Amino acid sequence: MRPHHDEAPVLDALSRYHEADELGFSPPGHKQARGADPRARAVLGDAVYLGDVLANGGLDDRLSRGRVLERAEQLMADAVHAEHTFFSTCGSSLSVKAAMLTVTSPGHSLLVGRDAHKSVVAGLILSGVRPVWVEPEWDARRNLAHPPSAAAYDKAFTAYPDADGALVTSPTPYGSAADLRGVAEVCHRRGKPLIVDEAWGAHLPFHDALPSWAMDAGADVCVTSIHKMGSGLEQGSVFHLQGDLLDPAELAARADLLGTTSPNVLLYAGIDAWRRQMVQHGHELMDRALELAYRTRAAIEEIDGLHVNDAADFCGPGLAAEFDPLPVVIDIQALDTTGYRAADRLRERHHVDTHLFDHRRVSAQLTHADDDRTTAGLLAALRELADNADELRDAPRVDVPSPADLRMEQVSLPRDAYFGPHTDVPLDKAEGRVAGEMITPYPPGIPAVLPGERLTEPVLRYLRTGVRAGMNLPDAADERLGTIRVLAGG
Repeated sequence: MRPHHDEAPVLDALSRYHEADELGFSPPGHKQARGADPRARAVLGDAVYLGDVLANGGLDDRLSRGRVLERAEQLMADAVHAEHTFFSTCGSSLSVKAAMLTVTSPGHSLLVGRDAHKSVVAGLILSGVRPVWVEPEWDARRNLAHPPSAAAYDKAFTAYPDADGALVTSPTPYGSAADLRGVAEVCHRRGKPLIVDEAWGAHLPFHDALPSWAMDAGADVCVTSIHKMGSGLEQGSVFHLQGDLLDPAELAARADLLGTTSPNVLLYAGIDAWRRQMVQHGHELMDRALELAYRTRAAIEEIDGLHVNDAADFCGPGLAAEFDPLPVVIDIQALDTTGYRAADRLRERHHVDTHLFDHRRVSAQLTHADDDRTTAGLLAALRELADNADELRDAPRVDVPSPADLRMEQVSLPRDAYFGPHTDVPLDKAEGRVAGEMITPYPPGIPAVLPGERLTEPVLRYLRTGVRAGMNLPDAADERLGTIRVLAGG
């Protein structure tokens, strides 16, 4: 029997909870907003507190006999052609770690694209897994990385046949996507599972004009952030499983090991509602979003000094395989300024917040929630930015290394270097030392330095000039990079 997608088990259970006027002598302590600070209620609204109930012993009974969460997860799996789905209230950062710990184990190897998010590196640190880095497709002209090719994974498996599986990030925050079918074929020919970090791809299953969806492309595990391109709340994530290479009970156990014992039902409700919305209206919503994106892209391209990257820029031999047009990536190099300076002006002058920014780009992420009104505000802000580019041209420059110079030698396992004895040294004394910390320009959150890498002058210069230009390094021990944390004696 096909599932009934008119249902939203979590939302329906919340409605029943309120209709029954349940009286809780259990957490949360605000007890349906009654104990919350009135000043917080004035800002957040009572709906936030009313939706904040226990998952078991509140939303469902103490033994989960209503199967509320289980039914919601089954509906999500059906919606996206997966065999199993698991909800996470700790973001895709938890979901990808759970997937990694299911595929591999301490002391084993995993093939990982070097353009992975910092959460993947955190998974390597926690697990003690040895990464086999697979090089992205580097666009040296635009200083941009695209997902590694299937051939690169094939070469890596040939060199490391004992690797337990592979992980690829697709799409990237810039909207470029991997040849997932090709990568999956490389893995499955060897009987190895493929993890896809598809955090930016919640919308992909719902329109055929978008890049390939990981489950349809043959991935074994896929991790998706519902809050990024969907309608979920921040931290709402799902991970999907199919095939017989991995045990669903093992994946659930790994997630339970890492996750909270106090999940926020509001996040479950957001995930549940997004699934119903997209099953019922997703194709129509994506049609409108794509049409809006094409119009907006064309309008931005007409602004002097701005170029919107498209499939012709990002796809082709030695580049990405597919392209998502909803992240509107704008190259501002002709304005002779940086994305950091441009993003600051857009926020300060126009209250426009960009999705990401780097040494030469800003990106405006469009979703099904946007319309002509929101994009009109974006276009007005971008026109003002271009018209006043002279005021931005004193921005410090970022010395971006060549792709070859960006890569440093991994001389120690990330786990060993992270937990080893450390010392802080001045940046100008760090060349040749082994990094004891992760240093990540954020956004998009791809580490430039990993624990266990031997630091080189080009990368240190890139980070030093980046900080001067406005780069954000939130995970460095010294965010201003006056010092860098290295292995003591290393």
